[in-house]
Amino acid sequence: MPYAERMSRLRSRPAVPPRLRLALALVLALLAGGAVGRVSTVLLRPPLVLGQDAAYPGSAAVVRLEREPHPFIDIQPQDGRANTLLVLYPGGLVRPQAYEWLGRALAADGVQTVIPVFPLDLAVLGVNRAGELIDRFGPGKRVVLAGHSLGGAMAASYAARHPADLSGLILMAAYPAGNVSLRAAPYPVLSLLAERDGVASAADVRGGLSRLPPNTALTVLPGAVHAFFGRYGPQKGDGQPTVTREETERRIVAAVRAFLHALPERGAASTQPARQGR
Repeated sequence: MPYAERMSRLRSRPAVPPRLRLALALVLALLAGGAVGRVSTVLLRPPLVLGQDAAYPGSAAVVRLEREPHPFIDIQPQDGRANTLLVLYPGGLVRPQAYEWLGRALAADGVQTVIPVFPLDLAVLGVNRAGELIDRFGPGKRVVLAGHSLGGAMAASYAARHPADLSGLILMAAYPAGNVSLRAAPYPVLSLLAERDGVASAADVRGGLSRLPPNTALTVLPGAVHAFFGRYGPQKGDGQPTVTREETERRIVAAVRAFLHALPERGAASTQPARQGR
């Protein structure tokens, strides 16, 4: 085939769309940069095993992994009677069982804790998961949404759009995104700050208070670091703790208990607006 004809046929083939070219270039760059291991670490999540590192002194609870309509860990008081529902969003790339200890610690206080299992362990891929859990378990209970780190930012995002769903919000080493404001939220907020956190800086957490209700309670955990909120081991970039994990966990439980006990019972007089659609 003459050279001119071959070139003409090549030019007549459909062009590769710009977005596809960009995606292919990114894949090649990742492969060339040795990122295969890092990508596989994100895509291949560790096994979800309950009860292996979740004991808390004096706790008694019934813990199950439920799979419908989406997977979640369900932690209930041993007698099955709960007056408070706590929906807890894990931190980014943290397996949900890392927070099982907290649900067990609160069960004796009549708290049912449910922890969603997000795709790739990223709450940003399922911000509205709280809705289905509140619909299922929330009726007749005080409903509190909580989140750690990225999970806290996503919890704040949900809370801003569904104020009537909630009786309270707990942010653990977290703060609302810059475009999210809860200044007029009708529910109380607890913000927990680890003093030596190297991931969510004190400046960022304190700065986030400007987007939270004026009466937000800020509790500083002395000597604690970012990874002390969940039992998932050390975290890259985190600070160096000057207290034990056990001492910090006791302080977290005490702060959360005090916050929950101060909430009005479900059905008490409220100024919350009508429930919004999802």
